[in-house]
Amino acid sequence: MSHVPKITAIGGGTGMPVLLRGLKDLPIELTAVVTVADDGGSTGRIRTEMEMPAPGDIRNVIAALSDAEPMLLELFQHRFQQGNGLIGHSLGNLLLAAMTSMTGNFNQGIKEISRVLNVKGNIYPISNDNMSLHAIMEDGEIIHGESNIPLSGKRIKRIFLEPQPLQPLPNAVESIHQADLIVISPGSLYTSIMPNLIVPEVKEALLNTKAKIVYVCNIMTQYGETTNYSAADHVQAIHDHVGDDCIDYVIVHNQPIDEQTQEIYKEEKAFPVEVDMDRLKAMKVQVIPGNIVVKHKDGTLRHNNGKIAEMLYQFL
Repeated sequence: MSHVPKITAIGGGTGMPVLLRGLKDLPIELTAVVTVADDGGSTGRIRTEMEMPAPGDIRNVIAALSDAEPMLLELFQHRFQQGNGLIGHSLGNLLLAAMTSMTGNFNQGIKEISRVLNVKGNIYPISNDNMSLHAIMEDGEIIHGESNIPLSGKRIKRIFLEPQPLQPLPNAVESIHQADLIVISPGSLYTSIMPNLIVPEVKEALLNTKAKIVYVCNIMTQYGETTNYSAADHVQAIHDHVGDDCIDYVIVHNQPIDEQTQEIYKEEKAFPVEVDMDRLKAMKVQVIPGNIVVKHKDGTLRHNNGKIAEMLYQFL
């Protein structure tokens, strides 16, 4: 039997589901390794009350990889707008909490819901543990909690997880060892992407893998996380946390972004990520430029998942 290429995507936040929607129809074995360190909104409440990992990013990844009826997916992603105690909760988060409670294990809960919603590929939380994210800022201040980190407006020096030692999910680490290609998704660099990469066993797997590691860089900066960051700054941050030379390729957007779109982002103090070719080359990272954005109906930008999936498939 011929070898089916294996791609492991690592990430969370809004960038990961976009990436996975493009990859799910390729003739590959796809695995998503997802962060569980977020602590805001419905996810944060469930985390605290149920003492379980954060379900929000996992929920969005399930929706992205599911082949269920659109109505069923809409129901899964439905967020209650009223109701004492229910307001703000998303039904998918509640279902993940219920399944975790029934199976006694978060990963098992994800598996069962993935089966019900006809998910293509494997979805693994980075850990079954309830973990929290902290950041050491450039001025030495320590900020506690994923949702508080971007609010300080200070430059981030380093992030770390508690409790230590953290038990990563063996399947998640194994998927990195087994992969033919590893993709680090776009998304909030320090609060959605990095929490996966700094788990010691994951870091070790990334440094020792024979697979190519591709980072899909963000299109816009994010205030409080990557203010004024260039593409090389994004890569440098990953190198600082994981180890030099861990990224082989970076996919970047190389077309100008129109004024009208930039105006929308200026309200959030977000600006286009500058591609500093010389610095990236000096870091021994190969740059794969392309026109990789599509415009959403609200005027904001998304990564073009079809285009990126095509680019990534070339690596195989």
